[in-house]
Amino acid sequence: MKNFEQWNGFEGTLWREEVNMRDFIQNNYTPYDGDESFLEPATDATDKLWGKLQELQKEERAKGGVLDMDTHIVSTITSHKPGYICDEYKDLEQVVGLQTDKPLKRAFMPFGGIKMAEEACTTYGYTPDPELHKIFTEYHKTHNQGVFDCYTPEIRKARHNKVITGLPDTYGRGRIVGDYRRVALYGIDYLMESKAKDFENCGSGSMTSDIIRLREEISDQYRALGQMKKMAESYGFDISKPAKNAKEAVQWLYFGYLAAIKTQNGAAMSVGRISTFLDIYIQRDIKNGVLTEKEAQELIDHLVMKFRMVKFARIPSYNELFSGDPVWATLEVAGLGIDGRSMVTKTDFRFLHTLENMGPSPEPNLTVLYSSRLPENFKKYAADISIRTSSIQYENDDVMRPVWGDDYSICCCVSATQTGKEMQFFGARANLAKCLLYAINGGIDEKTKVQVGPEYRPITSEYLDYDEVMKKFDSMMDWLADIYVNALNLIQYMHDKYYYEAAEMALIDTDVRRTFATGIAGFSHVVDSLSAIKYAKVKTIRDEDGIVVDYETEGDFPRYGNDDDRADEIAVWLLKTFLSKIKKHHTYRNSEPTTSILTITSNVVYGKATGSLPDGRKAGEPLSPGANPSYGAEKNGLLSSLNSVAKLPYEYALDGISNTQTISPEALGHSEDERINNLVNVMDGYFNQGAHHLNVNVFGTEKLIDAMNHPEKEEYANFTIRVSGYAVKFIDLTKEQQLDVISRTCHKVM
Repeated sequence: MKNFEQWNGFEGTLWREEVNMRDFIQNNYTPYDGDESFLEPATDATDKLWGKLQELQKEERAKGGVLDMDTHIVSTITSHKPGYICDEYKDLEQVVGLQTDKPLKRAFMPFGGIKMAEEACTTYGYTPDPELHKIFTEYHKTHNQGVFDCYTPEIRKARHNKVITGLPDTYGRGRIVGDYRRVALYGIDYLMESKAKDFENCGSGSMTSDIIRLREEISDQYRALGQMKKMAESYGFDISKPAKNAKEAVQWLYFGYLAAIKTQNGAAMSVGRISTFLDIYIQRDIKNGVLTEKEAQELIDHLVMKFRMVKFARIPSYNELFSGDPVWATLEVAGLGIDGRSMVTKTDFRFLHTLENMGPSPEPNLTVLYSSRLPENFKKYAADISIRTSSIQYENDDVMRPVWGDDYSICCCVSATQTGKEMQFFGARANLAKCLLYAINGGIDEKTKVQVGPEYRPITSEYLDYDEVMKKFDSMMDWLADIYVNALNLIQYMHDKYYYEAAEMALIDTDVRRTFATGIAGFSHVVDSLSAIKYAKVKTIRDEDGIVVDYETEGDFPRYGNDDDRADEIAVWLLKTFLSKIKKHHTYRNSEPTTSILTITSNVVYGKATGSLPDGRKAGEPLSPGANPSYGAEKNGLLSSLNSVAKLPYEYALDGISNTQTISPEALGHSEDERINNLVNVMDGYFNQGAHHLNVNVFGTEKLIDAMNHPEKEEYANFTIRVSGYAVKFIDLTKEQQLDVISRTCHKVM
């Protein structure tokens, strides 16, 4: 049994005998049910550093969104010399470490694809090193090259016509959360010893391809741990041994995360569930008189400042999909333990308090793991911060805990994985709205007029018959699920081969469980379209080639988002049916298929590629995001809308069900206390029904319009809004994205 002196004062046995973070946390954390009165304002050091960083962010925006780029050095864990926010305030930084050698300077990351890395540079006026082009075209294959070498013509066509879209074939897949806490609790040497034992125990029998691959991966993980140690040494820290105090625990943990973002530019680079863990160190130091509350808050503020600085070099097509330059550095607070104890600690308050000390921010993507059984003081504080900043999302701990345990992390926007035990293969979206149109037109794309789907017999009648549409839609979903899973299997294989996440996987158990994430776009429009066909009369309008390009709907029909079971039952059927079709297929590395209803800001891009639908949405208009009802469909107020979404069973969408709501402040009440209490009551009621997720925006449409028209106003520099599973600075969105957000329902009544 290991027993480092750095562990003095910690309770428990199992975590000393093996890498077991959950056992350590459950034996040592201190639940807190008090209020926020203990919190401290920002220190002078925090104000100076954050002030400097805001200056750099303004300069970045003035330069078109990118402050600086590396064009000569391929980013690795040890590729860059130490960097600081600014030399003048270098000694003020309680948490050190940058992705490159300068703040907000974006790294060159060609392993995902050299063309993408080069395009990211040239888009912003930088010239990539020609020698790197030669290396990554002649000597070293990339993930993107491997994918496109193996794509079938059918997959290429489906991808090009955007019936499957947002595939991680041109960027890092992300969504793998290393258990960065392990660096702090165990130190790198202990973790390297553990991986060395795993290597010894791997492959004593036949050298199958799986065993050979795993042995190579463990070797890569072992090397990555050694490089983390070397990187930390360059900053003057020895992370070979466990952290001895709170400051070291924060720094050690951050070095683990820094290794991940130096080597991967994934579509989500989440931080994980770190607040309860860090609180154990902070409480021990405060109890021992070696740390004050002011110093504790400063540590958390500076850590969060570093998360706010994470940047990647992205290509224009990525930015179109995911406007606002998001990183999805998701960080969770709260939740309950399996034993029923609240896992809220003072550090959960401290993380939310960063939104007061440094103002609103999209990153880190702060997520409250919600239960109506959380302490009332915490629920009210979180609601208050939501009302004032619109920077928090909520996920239902009561539906996630039975599936993922009480030590899970959110690995992207809303998707859960067991921390340090699992990884997720990320896989973008299947556009079910286009799939429905393909069913009607016999596999012909309504926008490009290309035969993309199978050449099934199209519907030729003037008016759509519900039974005929459902039969053809069912067959077309079979085709789509098949081609979607095949594309993802290929992408994940090539990512493992050419862009393996050694730094993150080094901080995850070697015997890892894998989930296979799929997703649905256009959900509410399909539901309402099927409802229109069933309950009203839908007339087809054809072009000169006989392709249906528009619809006229006669009569009324129930719409999803109004707590009407006639529409909501179609929604449940659609979700369950598509998942069942995904599950029929082999998924790479024996992963477990899941799906989500989550489209982020890419609903604008998806909408451009999607023709008119029977629900009344016209060609090219944005699709409604996530599981949200269609724009304008909600007629009965906020609670009815929430009730419809809450009927979708989480078990059919373990990858997440995203719901984003904008509430006018007046709808919540006229006093601060009234608004806080009403928002808590709304969330208690919503999550007690089994709903999964809620983004909370509290502002009026007028503020959005003013921010769009006057982005130069100081009050809008950090104006943050929740969009669909994550947050963005509103003024960083494109005009199209801003208009899309403005057009979403703003509930003026409950």
